[in-house]
Amino acid sequence: MGFVAAIVGLALLILIHEAGHFFAARAVGMTPRKFYLGFGPPLVKVTRGKVEYGIGALPLGGYVKIPGMSRPSPGDLKATLQPEVRQAHSVQLAGLDAAIAREDFADARAELAALRPLIGNSRYAQELAWSLEPDAYWRQATWRRLVAIGAGPGINLLFAFVLFTALFMLSTTRSTNVIARVEAGSPAATAGLHARDKIVSVAGVRVKPDDIAHAIRGTDGREFRLVVDRNGRRVVIGPTHARLTDGVYRIGIAIEGRAGPGESLPVAAKDALSLSWAVTADTGRGLGRLVTGRDTNHVSSSVGIVKAQSQAWRQGLRDFLSVLGLISLALALMNLIPVLPLDGGHIVLALVEKLRGRTFAQSVYIRYSVVGLTLFAVLMYFGLRNDLFGSGG
Repeated sequence: MGFVAAIVGLALLILIHEAGHFFAARAVGMTPRKFYLGFGPPLVKVTRGKVEYGIGALPLGGYVKIPGMSRPSPGDLKATLQPEVRQAHSVQLAGLDAAIAREDFADARAELAALRPLIGNSRYAQELAWSLEPDAYWRQATWRRLVAIGAGPGINLLFAFVLFTALFMLSTTRSTNVIARVEAGSPAATAGLHARDKIVSVAGVRVKPDDIAHAIRGTDGREFRLVVDRNGRRVVIGPTHARLTDGVYRIGIAIEGRAGPGESLPVAAKDALSLSWAVTADTGRGLGRLVTGRDTNHVSSSVGIVKAQSQAWRQGLRDFLSVLGLISLALALMNLIPVLPLDGGHIVLALVEKLRGRTFAQSVYIRYSVVGLTLFAVLMYFGLRNDLFGSGG
């Protein structure tokens, strides 16, 4: 059941992300041609108006096909054809290229319509036909393009914020200084810490419940002592030292959280905003460390996401919804990385094209996409390595 809930939860996040693109594009005058949940061969599809709706065979993903994401250039179609086809229809292809070069897109559409029965209805011919339409993405004002692209990650951010706010309104979990569990064989167990001990100070510094983990991480593996309250009397533990685990210094304890009453809407919204910002800042720092080759053992793939959601489902509905909100937030942030084919790459190119006063040719988009796809492949390697074989590879 946990696995099913995880798949449904992830599908929901992808669905609302793509729905954000879809409805925003339509609102600003672009009619998407496809709306799919999943990738690969369609299991089922139906066409309504200009839009093909479908479900792909691979469930983890989805896409909205907005027409004409890049400007067509003379020779693009010709480059995709077999030499004998190019030679047989060279006159018609030259007419198409000439119309595109002089930016007579109505004439180009007519030339292409006459060509398609002769050369076959290839995927690129279809893409080119869409890019010549008046509602093609590349032909729109910059603000319209930004709305259509930004709505995807925007709706994931909004979903996470609303979900966090609702959870804070229902109930809260307050940190305590009470140790809920001590891992066997951990530095904490070796030093003699017990469940139900109340941590008073770490390395000579008195700590509040929310500061315990930060104080332990701050020891950087050096020896330190803890003072705990055990059954009403102070006990000094140590010296001990934190062990580097998954890139973070830990001693192997879990701190108890206690459920409290829900908050009012203003307070819940403020806490949801604070949580969202904290996760955003932490994600930004994590990406910065990845650039330098550090913390690759923290990368996760869709396999790890499903595992985390399955585990959260077993712990309870609140934990599951909390993790769902965090994944929605992460999905938005990752999509804003400024490389193609991610949304952040399209946003950057739209702004650069605004500054230069002209859209880039498709070849520029393709070269820029190579950077993004390479980055995606590297992240997928680290993610699958960590999820399937552990962070040590």
